[in-house]
Amino acid sequence: MTTFETRHHQMFPTLDPAQVETAKRFASAAPTAFAPGQVVYGFGEHHSSAWLVLEGTIDIVRRDGLDREALVTTESVGQFTGELSQLAGQGALATGRAGPQGCTALPFDAAHLRALVIGSAEIGEIIMRAFILRRVALIEAGGSGSVLVGIPGAPDLVRLQGFLARNGYPHLVVDAAGTPEGRALVERLGVLPQDLPLMVCANGTVLKRPTDAEAGVCLGITPELDPNTIYDVAVVGAGPAGLATAVYGASEGLSVLVFDQRAFGGQAGASARIENYLGFPTGISGQALAGRAFSQAQKFGAQLAIPLEVTRLDCSHREQRPDEPLRLELSNGQAVRAHIVVVASGARYRRPDIANLATFDGAGVSYWASPVEARLCEGGEVALVGGGNSAGQAVVFLAPKVKRLHLIIRGKSLESSMSRYLIDRISALPNVELHSETEVIGLEGDRTSGLTAVMCRSRSSGVTQTRPLRHLFLFIGAEPNGGWLRGCVAVDGKGFVITGAGVDAEGRTAQLLETNLRGVFAIGDVRAGSTKRVAAAVGEGAAVVAQIHGALAKVAPQM
Repeated sequence: MTTFETRHHQMFPTLDPAQVETAKRFASAAPTAFAPGQVVYGFGEHHSSAWLVLEGTIDIVRRDGLDREALVTTESVGQFTGELSQLAGQGALATGRAGPQGCTALPFDAAHLRALVIGSAEIGEIIMRAFILRRVALIEAGGSGSVLVGIPGAPDLVRLQGFLARNGYPHLVVDAAGTPEGRALVERLGVLPQDLPLMVCANGTVLKRPTDAEAGVCLGITPELDPNTIYDVAVVGAGPAGLATAVYGASEGLSVLVFDQRAFGGQAGASARIENYLGFPTGISGQALAGRAFSQAQKFGAQLAIPLEVTRLDCSHREQRPDEPLRLELSNGQAVRAHIVVVASGARYRRPDIANLATFDGAGVSYWASPVEARLCEGGEVALVGGGNSAGQAVVFLAPKVKRLHLIIRGKSLESSMSRYLIDRISALPNVELHSETEVIGLEGDRTSGLTAVMCRSRSSGVTQTRPLRHLFLFIGAEPNGGWLRGCVAVDGKGFVITGAGVDAEGRTAQLLETNLRGVFAIGDVRAGSTKRVAAAVGEGAAVVAQIHGALAKVAPQM
């Protein structure tokens, strides 16, 4: 049963007369009358309003990048249009047309919609639940949003699938060689094999082998930033720590801008299931947890710029003009300014010292285990390297889907690095084989055919063994992602950002989560001494907001 079938009444609720009267107070304009069949809002339209139906009906139609349409539902009196895109002013994922008798509806642009959601807890709960469920249903349906056309399993197609999936965007994958539709599209556009995969965006634009950044612009999820705006807080990293800062900061009235170069959720977002997070006794996937936090941040008005990388913190002016805003340089050549910068850039996956490892990135070697990778290796034999909790969660997720899973660790056992509940669960899996005191020393294959074999060596005996495998998962820890801070803030010997230590040149003692540079804070995995757990990251993200208020009084006294 799909979400559409099981939770239809929550996806398309009807406000009662009293709730409609309350909602009217938050509308962004007067009611508008539409003639029968007239477009109320268009597919891919940016900054489209959500509409509350006062008279008549609105037909909601979903469409994919190949211009195929399907009726989703018909909204009647007391019902409202929209989904999560409307909260952020992003491109609409459906078209709304007035029904056979026309309609009269009340508009709510993004700002007024957020005001309604926050101003009326009762209506806000109804709308947020409906918006989230509508996005889930669009993803499940697989027939809306963008279309990816390529060869299944090809590295760039897998990358784009992962990018869209982790950012919660519905899409459809078409086999460029194995389906008549795919072959016809490739022939019609005169596309060469090296141009694949194609991405057909919702507005009809066709991209050839796009980068994640190009895909984000085409989807409309990368916002246009005003270089003249000075934000209260710029958060670098949209993992649990950064999203917590966005939620608490924006809910307290601060203007918050969040950057991430890949997707919301960080490393936690790639976890198949987190079972030791407080309040979720049955566990929750990292994607679901991050998705809820992302929606919360949007609800309170935080602006999220994904995928957009911060390449450098410019602090050159701080000695002469300490009260001026900080400047962040971006990968697209732009720059933004903020009074406070929160470093939540986490850690990047560590790469073992294997000579040809880069050859197989996305072509057999993966650093996370999402449903995309699980489908690629289903029924096969795989290897996973790592002994931490992230590795354990990946093993539990992958094992039921594969024929055999080889778990490779450098240590003698899992006890020193993995939670007991994961160890017990892994030991009960009949198709998981543990190889202790073992390391991967070589990979065989090529970029075209992908990974074909993995060479392992026993650290105790020195015996080498080659196993025919097409999929290798690496979960061997991470190193701090703080290169963009070089020359501005103090780090320890391993590159983690030092906070709350010492007195700066102005005689100022840094706050607990503040770096040696005034107005710059660090939280989560990138911070020296932090506890590498999701709950700890969320706690630091909330705690830093209280310290930010104190710093803003000094950094921006005019506010």
